[in-house]
Amino acid sequence: MSIELRQVSKKFGEYCALNSVDLTIADGEFVAVLGPSGCGKTTLLRLLAGFEQPTTGEIYMDQVQVAKKGFAIPPEKRKIGMVFQAFALWPHMNVMEHIRFPIRHHKETPGHIRKNEKDHISKILSMVGLSKFEKRMPHELSGGQKQRVALARAIAAEPALLLMDEPLSSLDAMLRMEMRREIQTLHRQTGTSVVYVTHDQGEALAMADRIVVMKNGSIEQVGSPEEIYRTPHTEFVAKFVSRANLAHGKWKDDVFVPNGCEDTLQWQGKHVASYFKSSGMFPVRPDQIQLAPAHKPGIQGEVVNVQFQGKDFHYHIQSHDGQWEIYSPLSFRLKEKVTLNLIETQ
Repeated sequence: MSIELRQVSKKFGEYCALNSVDLTIADGEFVAVLGPSGCGKTTLLRLLAGFEQPTTGEIYMDQVQVAKKGFAIPPEKRKIGMVFQAFALWPHMNVMEHIRFPIRHHKETPGHIRKNEKDHISKILSMVGLSKFEKRMPHELSGGQKQRVALARAIAAEPALLLMDEPLSSLDAMLRMEMRREIQTLHRQTGTSVVYVTHDQGEALAMADRIVVMKNGSIEQVGSPEEIYRTPHTEFVAKFVSRANLAHGKWKDDVFVPNGCEDTLQWQGKHVASYFKSSGMFPVRPDQIQLAPAHKPGIQGEVVNVQFQGKDFHYHIQSHDGQWEIYSPLSFRLKEKVTLNLIETQ
């Protein structure tokens, strides 16, 4: 299913939850909507689901208008599936009954699925690894198994659009990693368009074809995970997505000179967005800085804190330009005074 939002806004009283959002999602695309609490991402999802009507603007699905001010096609007519943060399983239904429910009750369920209900349920159970659990009740399942049931129920009627609202936030770290792989596999197998709401930038970077970064009801940047990570367009995106250090200095065309390093450093920055050039800043990810012993050419700093993380060390280093967060794969731990310089691999 393709999706298009044209100048969509949503107000609750005087509060503006969404502000003139324009967004296009291609058929079969996996889009993550990323942002902090209160940025409007869940409101956007509810508008796509049909639970809310836009205050202004229009929403199209497969080029058919489904919502505008005062009008919205109801959720049951949109051919969507939803996965919630809290699983929302019914305590009186076993696993098989959860999957059967949307097949029998969704008006948009294709006829070939209704005619071959038993075989289709078996296929879905196999797809999510629950073939041996069809008679289990929700209270007899682990957290990961419950999440798989929620996923299976959402895709059982072959929706054209799958909406996911923070589906992994209640799981522990190891289980979240496992479920990321499950969701990616399901997306490949079904070809369904996915809109995945999250505040976890790791999830968005790992799974999505494109990421929509939101702040205060507006879209800050849309791009592939690589684009969002390597070429942030604003200070908010740079700091919110995997964090970034902001060096201050002067730009001359595409060359940046950090403050205090006029005679020693020049950083090439063709990839850096115009916002940072006009603001006299250079965004640097924690893994894009090379550390060396003190008195080498570069920004002089002092180690404030260091944590060993197995494959690398995580440093907090104080310089005249503020505190830096740096990931260094050095095989030894640097002490006290150090020098910082950009790794020229971009």
